[in-house]
Amino acid sequence: MNLLDDSLSADLARDGALTPDMTERFQALADYAVGTGARGILFTCSAFGPCIEAVAARHATLPVLKPNEAMIEEAAATGRRIGLLATFAPTLDSMPPEFPPGLEVVPCLAEGALAALDAGDTAAHDRLAAEAARSLAGCDAIALAQFSRRAPPPPWRRPPACRC
Repeated sequence: MNLLDDSLSADLARDGALTPDMTERFQALADYAVGTGARGILFTCSAFGPCIEAVAARHATLPVLKPNEAMIEEAAATGRRIGLLATFAPTLDSMPPEFPPGLEVVPCLAEGALAALDAGDTAAHDRLAAEAARSLAGCDAIALAQFSRRAPPPPWRRPPACRC
């Protein structure tokens, strides 16, 4: 089963910080999944670590996983200086504390890449991400903070095409 609340990242960008309401929305999604028989939960937005941890505390008998746990473990095994490349700025606040102590996490935002992706320009997104990654050349590994692809808005939320 897949559940989606695609407004959470927009709300986080607008509010600039995680809020109790966002945590409650995560809890509601998890409660629904558990109520339908889920035997584990994988969340796929790395900017919401504390919300996911709250769900894990409430549903301690189930595996509740963050999307980046395996990546962090592998990056930590690679070296001590890890570049963290993100296209969604709030991720650079929430994700570094999830790395083990003793690692140097070097945050890097690919400015404009997410806006390009939202506009449907995947080539510009990829180019901007690659350009930003160059600044992490001195790192032992580069961890990608986002791995999910944002879908275009549904037809009823898209602006009408200009027929000028």
